[in-house]
Amino acid sequence: MKISLITVCYNASKTIDETLDSVKNQTYKNVEYIVVDGRSSDGTLEILKSRSEQIDKLISEKDSGIYDAMNKGLAIASGDIVGFLNADDVFADNDILELIARTFDAERTDSVFGDLQYVSAQNIGKVLRNWKEKKYKQSRFKQGWMPPHPTFYVRRELLEKWGGFNTQFKISADYELMLRLLYKHGISSFHIPRILVKMKVGGKSNQSIKNRIIANKEDRLAWEINGLKRFPFTTALKPLRKINQFWLKT
Repeated sequence: MKISLITVCYNASKTIDETLDSVKNQTYKNVEYIVVDGRSSDGTLEILKSRSEQIDKLISEKDSGIYDAMNKGLAIASGDIVGFLNADDVFADNDILELIARTFDAERTDSVFGDLQYVSAQNIGKVLRNWKEKKYKQSRFKQGWMPPHPTFYVRRELLEKWGGFNTQFKISADYELMLRLLYKHGISSFHIPRILVKMKVGGKSNQSIKNRIIANKEDRLAWEINGLKRFPFTTALKPLRKINQFWLKT
């Protein structure tokens, strides 16, 4: 089983080496590693070229945003399974991709997701939040739930069938994609009860109150464009569900 792992980046010279090291150290080797760079100007591309032996496909060109870049990666992916690792994130352990591949085989599932740890950008050993999940239930979407996108891996054939990221969304295209696949089309999913990714704080949707308002509007739009009916409080609950993550530090 081949996994296509995609990293998109732009001016990530301070963090990209750590991400590349995290991929290189994975024990599972049947991996197609794709990096999509937005034509960085800070030396990121030079770092990528210097480590070209571990990158199978490299694109460096202007894009219209992170989700456009992600779609470029999807367009050239050839693996059975597809997942993403952000340019300032790392795998929690060296056997994560092996665990993911083993779970797909054992559970015969369409997708998997796991737990996510938010860490300090200056010290990945300092845990700020823990996003711990439970066994997958499709109905939880109406309660404001979504799986952590950086831990979400899905069969590529399903993305080809139902599409990638909708670039009309600027912040919530990952939410819309998972809502479309998991809720609208009902693909199966399995929760891996383990921290898969360490994410450095500073995600786009959480950078400001303004972005959180935009994200909330896009969350509502995600239901509407897919012809889905949500509870009146569904999107309001989505950010509220994050509160307990600050208490789960271990």
